[in-house]
Amino acid sequence: MSTLTALRGPARVVVRQHRWTLWIAGGVFLAGVITLIVTTLWSGHVADAFESGPCSAEEVPGRSCDRIVGEYSDTMFDLRRVFENAALALTALPVFFSAFVAGPMIARELESGTFKVAWTQSVPPARWLAAKLAVPAALMLAGVAVLTAVIAWARPRTDRPYPLQWHDASIFSASGTVPLAHTFFAMSVGALIGLLARRTLVALSVSALVTGGTMMVFRYWRGELWPPRTLTGPTLNAEEGMWWVESGDLTSSGVRLPHDVCNTVVSCMADHDITAHYLDYHPASHFWPVQLVETGILLALAALALTLAFRVLRRRTA
Repeated sequence: MSTLTALRGPARVVVRQHRWTLWIAGGVFLAGVITLIVTTLWSGHVADAFESGPCSAEEVPGRSCDRIVGEYSDTMFDLRRVFENAALALTALPVFFSAFVAGPMIARELESGTFKVAWTQSVPPARWLAAKLAVPAALMLAGVAVLTAVIAWARPRTDRPYPLQWHDASIFSASGTVPLAHTFFAMSVGALIGLLARRTLVALSVSALVTGGTMMVFRYWRGELWPPRTLTGPTLNAEEGMWWVESGDLTSSGVRLPHDVCNTVVSCMADHDITAHYLDYHPASHFWPVQLVETGILLALAALALTLAFRVLRRRTA
């Protein structure tokens, strides 16, 4: 029995209405996963072959190794770009998903009046909206979960000799629970804006702007979601993997000054009573605390948007 046959009622109608979109999205998803897996396996093969050879990228190569090291570095850089593009695509996916839910799925039916067909066939408005959201939510969340898992598997196999940092914006946004939370938030916002706008182009445009704007806000303020640690002293020993949040100079009384006040000029530092430096940072162990705080905020906002969406629907159909 096919999936479409197994579905009943409004959910089956949703799949039939958007079956071509689902087929295209499924094909793109499958192609992306296969490309990422093949690239990762090939990247590991290239790295293993180079490391088993006589040359090393960490040492100053001799004349005989110049060409080998150069080809290895160029190849690994190109392969890593495929991984980075996959992470970037997963990061941007909620924007397109939100626009699709708001425009083609919700606003277009309200604009054209086709929703009346479902409502006149003993399908209450709340059930109509629930089916509209449940089908794409289930498919998208499953797809995002798979992509997140594949990216997590691929990351340590594609960062040689150019390490990928856990706090890089595209890497962080494509890891852990954050991609799922942004996807659910995008759907909820799309539903609310689609019901409010009732015009396809307006709904998809506004929804994309709101979702994209929210992602940019989190990208800018993410470092403030969890209290950072602080290093102070005449010299700072930064460890690999640190996420630098803020750094500067300290006076003898503990007042913080930006680095550009003196730029390490000795006479200027004495004039401003600068005696040490400071660094606010997140260690790698802060990955999950920051992830979970961002996820919690997004889920709370999504729940609020969904509640408002059903209230808007109830008022307009009362």
